[in-house]
Amino acid sequence: MNTWQEGRPGGGGNPYGGNGGGAAAEPPLPAGLNPRGPGAPAPRQPGPSRLGGVPPQTVPGGPGGAGPAGARAGRWPRRRIVKWTVFGVLIAVMVTAVSTWFWADSKLNHENVLADYPGRPAAGKGTNWLIVGSDSREGLSESQMDTMHTGHDVEGKRSDSMMILHIGDHGNTLMSIPRDSWVPIPEYKASSGKTVKATASKINSAFATGNGRLLVQTVELNTGIHIDHYAEIGFAGFAGIVDSVGGVQMHIDQDIKDKDSGLDLKAGDQTLNGTQALAFVRQRHQMADQDLGRMRNQQKFLGALAHQAASPGTVLNPFTFYPLVDSALGTLIVDDDCGLTDLGSLFLAMKDVNGGGGKTLTIPIGNADYRTKTGESAVLWDTNKSKQVFDAFKNDTAVPDFK
Repeated sequence: MNTWQEGRPGGGGNPYGGNGGGAAAEPPLPAGLNPRGPGAPAPRQPGPSRLGGVPPQTVPGGPGGAGPAGARAGRWPRRRIVKWTVFGVLIAVMVTAVSTWFWADSKLNHENVLADYPGRPAAGKGTNWLIVGSDSREGLSESQMDTMHTGHDVEGKRSDSMMILHIGDHGNTLMSIPRDSWVPIPEYKASSGKTVKATASKINSAFATGNGRLLVQTVELNTGIHIDHYAEIGFAGFAGIVDSVGGVQMHIDQDIKDKDSGLDLKAGDQTLNGTQALAFVRQRHQMADQDLGRMRNQQKFLGALAHQAASPGTVLNPFTFYPLVDSALGTLIVDDDCGLTDLGSLFLAMKDVNGGGGKTLTIPIGNADYRTKTGESAVLWDTNKSKQVFDAFKNDTAVPDFK
């Protein structure tokens, strides 16, 4: 017989009475021993819970206390909240970055301009870009053509500027190619399928008749420099890039007023918008050496543009970064193997050239007013000096200075 059960006045499992489903009643202490007064119940003592477990400990700082156990109980939930908040922010940043990468990459217009052909120069050391500014009016409205003085009845596209950027261990070098350079143009197949025989002509005609692929081949065969990447942009894209970064700061050496390009600038420091910038890199009639002077302006401006576009204030500001990507990549034509990382290297190299970490030059000229058999005025390269420059590009050695 269970004596504990027998001693229970009220049944259940409590010797002090009460039913098994309620709270246990406590017997009164003798009147002389009870500090609460006669008939008051004794203070409740901890004991086994109704569910058979150990009762919770009363620790200062727990529920109603200030000790270490209670502090830990209060801090852990907050730590978890902070941890998951930080984790969520990191995930959101990663998703945004990846989404932006794919969005930007989808903007690129790829063309197969670097196709192999018999006799193509082997790849050299470093990386060589062929950068072409075309006079394509694609993307311009009638009013924009009027504002930019580009003319309306111009079909196709011709090169307005042409440069090779060499990125290597001995500094980066930006070299302009005069668009009137008189060079051999290799045989090629026209879009009609007809084969056009090799001839001598201005290098600009290679771009006008055979687009980027024939221009790359012409440049490679005449310089011996293997072109690794290609970038081409038209009028609309160029002006859009400038406007998207809020204009480009330039120092203008002297007043410029050119009716053909519509340029009207005062000497001094100023910020050029897209329309002004396009006119600045196109105007030549005020220059004593015409196209050669214009190429110096183009090099100067492109360096300033790259410096501003690659600055933290542009890259880290979504209000300039996204319009820049949209304007630049949406109108940019690149080779099939070119990606965003390659374009980043291009901008950083251009920025380096502008910051004094590299150099700019024009292919050494032997005759700036060569007269062709048809009476055209063209440009002949200096054979000996230009070969020294080309060899430096191919071998990634220091580019010689010619005074």
